Amino acid sequence: MEIKYEINRPISAEQFIDLLNNSDLGKRRPVEDPECMRGMVENSNLMVSAWAGDRLVGIARSMTDFHYACYISDIAVDKKYQRKGIGKKLQQITQNRLGPKCKLILVAAPNANSYYEHIGYTHKPGCWVLERKQPISS
Repeated sequence: MEIKYEINRPISAEQFIDLLNNSDLGKRRPVEDPECMRGMVENSNLMVSAWAGDRLVGIARSMTDFHYACYISDIAVDKKYQRKGIGKKLQQITQNRLGPKCKLILVAAPNANSYYEHIGYTHKPGCWVLERKQPISS
């Protein structure tokens, strides 16, 4: 089946949850919280999606200023469609929507580190995370 790519096509929380559950990312996202998932898709300002007919089979969900940095929050491809170049194509389309100086930034799942290195990303240590329930110390 032909894969069609869309930019900022509306996606329901249910479609997003189904995709994540059918990929390796469902274990790492709050798929049990539809309100959170809805907020994730409604508030992203760049989403490139892959479709097999009416079925969502891939997504690159990002937050960006389009000039300096594009933070890819999620890259997910349905397991039935993996190893067909969809994830790479989603990132290429994302990159093509950005300005000439804008870099792609992401936090990789541990088992995906070698993939990102293979397609040209450079590993940069120094990511820091503050969980929502943890206050900023004085």
